[in-house]
Amino acid sequence: MVNALSFNKLQESEEKYRTIIEGTEEGYFEIDLAGNLTFFNESLCKIFGYSQAELKGMNYRDYATPETAKRMYQVFNEIYQAKKPAKVIDYEVIRKDGSTIVLGMSASLIQDATGEPIGFRGVVRDVTERKRAEEALRASEERYRTVLEANPDPVVVYDMVGKVIYFNPAFREVFGWPLEERLGKKMDLFVPEENWPETRMMIEKMLAGVGFAGIETRRYTREGKTIPVSISGSTYRDGDGNPVGSVNTLRNISDQKTLEAQLQRAQKMEAIGTLAGGVAHDLNNILSGLVSYPELLLMEIPQDSRLRRPILTIQNSGEKAAAIVQDLLTLARRGVAATEVVNLNHVISEYLHSPEYEKLELYHPKVRPRTNLETNLLPIMGSPVHLSKTIMNLVSNAAEAMVDGGTILISTENRYVDRPIRGYDHVKEGDYVTLTVSDTGVGIPHKDIEKIFEPFYTKKVMGRSGTGLGMAVVWGTLKDHKGYIDVQSSEGKGTTFTLYFPITRKRLDKDTSQLSMEEYRGKGESLLVVDDVEEQREIAYELLSRLGYSTATVSSGKEAVEYMKSNSADLLVLDMIMDPGIDGLETYKRILKLHPGQKAIIVSGFSETKRVKEAQKLGAGSYVKKPYTLNKLGTAVKAELSR
Repeated sequence: MVNALSFNKLQESEEKYRTIIEGTEEGYFEIDLAGNLTFFNESLCKIFGYSQAELKGMNYRDYATPETAKRMYQVFNEIYQAKKPAKVIDYEVIRKDGSTIVLGMSASLIQDATGEPIGFRGVVRDVTERKRAEEALRASEERYRTVLEANPDPVVVYDMVGKVIYFNPAFREVFGWPLEERLGKKMDLFVPEENWPETRMMIEKMLAGVGFAGIETRRYTREGKTIPVSISGSTYRDGDGNPVGSVNTLRNISDQKTLEAQLQRAQKMEAIGTLAGGVAHDLNNILSGLVSYPELLLMEIPQDSRLRRPILTIQNSGEKAAAIVQDLLTLARRGVAATEVVNLNHVISEYLHSPEYEKLELYHPKVRPRTNLETNLLPIMGSPVHLSKTIMNLVSNAAEAMVDGGTILISTENRYVDRPIRGYDHVKEGDYVTLTVSDTGVGIPHKDIEKIFEPFYTKKVMGRSGTGLGMAVVWGTLKDHKGYIDVQSSEGKGTTFTLYFPITRKRLDKDTSQLSMEEYRGKGESLLVVDDVEEQREIAYELLSRLGYSTATVSSGKEAVEYMKSNSADLLVLDMIMDPGIDGLETYKRILKLHPGQKAIIVSGFSETKRVKEAQKLGAGSYVKKPYTLNKLGTAVKAELSR
């Protein structure tokens, strides 16, 4: 009777257990130590797509990929060894219809009454949709991270209290802070005090969940430099629509501000020049009488007449006024024809031996000039008269800046600008002759730099130093010569003016040198010119073709390598700096693999760098600095071909 009662209770317990298992949506299974299914519920059948009869006795390897089967074996083995349940793991299985789903499984060891392991039991749940959502989220996050990482503008992500969550590489590059240094911290330290009003406005918009765009302000770099920026921001939200942070893009507008200032300056000077030109025209009509009639009167009166001196004074005053009018006309940029081939060294030499310079020495006896002139200076197209006046005004300006005396350095140089220079002017890449006038005087306050080329702006001695048109004339003359100017000044230390004049290739065949052209003329040898700047390729092609060489050109190192795969060249004329792509050294290395012992010369607008010397160690010949003359290039080519 007792045994029957116990049996009934056991049967009742098992039935309750079975009812619970069958009633759950999760798939329940039991397997033996070999992995064969010994018991499972209906939910498992639905998950796998098999009937009870089909699933009975199947091994877990039957519905798993080889990779999944291997992983399952490792999981069950760990449970067996540790005799502890496994944490939930995700794995793929193949349903009867061939589709793949992802299951989340938790499993434990089954032991008999003696504690001996006899199998495993577990619960599985279909988590395919969750995994897809997670993968989609991960892909989305990766996509947005890629966009942020590739963004050339600085991007910073804040939480709702203003703490940093993320910087992109551009932010680190522009502002200097590594992410690990500011992560979880506020960035109040990079807001200048005077820029807090617009910054607070942006914060208020962010807190209200409102975006903003194009707010111009300033920010500090890690080193304390101030950068003008344009900030755009938007709030991002959680799944419930609540704002949780903001994404802010800070566009560095330094170049934009510089270009705007240059444009405004140019427009201002153009307007003043137009006004000056109109005034000069009217003054010329009036001055005709003041200059001409005194000369006629002097011809009519005796040498000892008391009227001669006042008439001469009137005449001299008229001539001085006429000189001022000429300055106004120069400022108006009328009639300045820069059509003559000029050597700037000759103009400087003539000025330093002129009456105008002698007069300057009289006023400034403690000032001494020193020259550093390029020996083989390339010619420019210019007006010698106006260039001489430019030099005079720059030297006079320097002398006035050195009250206690000092040295004025006047220098010239052939210079190749490989990358644009952003200074007072935006100097484009190309070949230039530079004129530099430096002093060790009082310097120019930063706030006055923008004004120094404006007409009538002067801090010179009244009655001695002219009209205040001198530097305006320098600016006007330079623009007539299609040149650029840069100004570097430090208060108490001095000022340097650098003028960039485009070179001309006219009369290069008449350039005097140690060798005649016949001595470095070619005999039809094949040359390959490799340069990323079209103008430089054309110049090299014309010069080398004129010397009798068979010349081909390519615009990149990659093109050069491709060319040399199916062609040969007696000599490479190889530019060292080429953007974008491989540089001259890497190009030469790759060509040497195709043509061991390949001859080459290196040309560059930069100094003789380590990479130039490395190329020479590999076999390249001489280094020729841009801009080069026919003589320099021809001599280098001839020497290397003969080596």
